Amino acid sequence: MRALLYDPGAPQGLRLGEAPDPEPGESQALVEVHAVSFNFGELAYREGRSRPGDIAGWDAAGVVARAAADGSGPAVGTRVVTFGSTGGWAELRAADTAELATVPDSVDLGEASALPVAGVTALQALRGLGPVVGRRVLITGASGGVGRFAVQLAHRAGAHVVASVGSPERGEGLADLGADEVVVGLEKVTEPVFGVLDNVGGPQLAEAFALVEPGGTAQAIGKASGLPTTIDFEQERHRGGHRRLEVFRVDSPLGADLAHLVKLLEGKRLDPQIGWRGSWERAPEAARALLGRRVRGKAVLDVVTPG
Repeated sequence: MRALLYDPGAPQGLRLGEAPDPEPGESQALVEVHAVSFNFGELAYREGRSRPGDIAGWDAAGVVARAAADGSGPAVGTRVVTFGSTGGWAELRAADTAELATVPDSVDLGEASALPVAGVTALQALRGLGPVVGRRVLITGASGGVGRFAVQLAHRAGAHVVASVGSPERGEGLADLGADEVVVGLEKVTEPVFGVLDNVGGPQLAEAFALVEPGGTAQAIGKASGLPTTIDFEQERHRGGHRRLEVFRVDSPLGADLAHLVKLLEGKRLDPQIGWRGSWERAPEAARALLGRRVRGKAVLDVVTPG
């Protein structure tokens, strides 16, 4: 099969080449991949974690080519969206049946491929804040993949959404998705917030935590800034106690949450916000654009088979 292989000497470390077909386990379906989506984290932190020839890829959507041997999961021919820690950027993927969801014919597989990591992260992190109806929720890095899903889901949950971005251009379209306020940085955020979904890390996470009201929570989701966070907890005590800062991590399996997001997508109640789409032969271009903050939302690659 063909796959996007890690090659430190290739543009953006990605080379389209040949690899052995995966051998599914008992509870894994073999999926013929039609589309994949890139996530910032899996591209930005490969160095030191990947070996030449490795196949990365968390998100992939396609059609079941071989059902799981243990009888779990969908039948051959079923359209699915899948999650896994590796192996998504290939023509074939061995996917755990607990980590996939069925995709109806009315939903584009490329749009479905945008859901697993970014969509489920936004859903689970928002859920971690507790009830947000009528409460102020701050989302930093709101223009990225996780951020754009979070804005929509928080709005649907009844929150007053404050979306923070790095530039006015990055904030375009967020009001249409449900953001009540779109701000550059946090200087203009003066009122307390009940919850924070932080995708940036660094000093901005410390600023965001300082805005949390008593009883509220900040979810530290990502570190797009690449910078460490220093918080003066003595100073925070003077601002008021009973506030939580939680390190977010996606809970597996993702199957049930994926099914929920697919249903929202099917009902046109969720927009995957695909900011870049093209053939996987253009993978280095997509990776460069995503890492360079030139993609609003998700980058999706269509897996094109020769001939």
